[in-house]
Amino acid sequence: MPERKQVLLRLDPAVHDAIARWAAAELRSTNAQIEFMLRRALSEAGRMPSNAAGMRGRGRPARVEPEEATDER
Repeated sequence: MPERKQVLLRLDPAVHDAIARWAAAELRSTNAQIEFMLRRALSEAGRMPSNAAGMRGRGRPARVEPEEATDER
């Protein structure tokens, strides 16, 4: 997956608070909620790029157990 873009976004504090509350209710981070809202708006406007990667699932990524080290001597 290509590296994700970082964007500085300036928001009215009341708008940020409303998004943060909505995100908490949906069990998302504020950042994920903003991306969710932007993707939905793009889809509804028929402007979602066909090559856009899907959103990452909710919550922490699954834990990957390290492979057991073999101690061959």
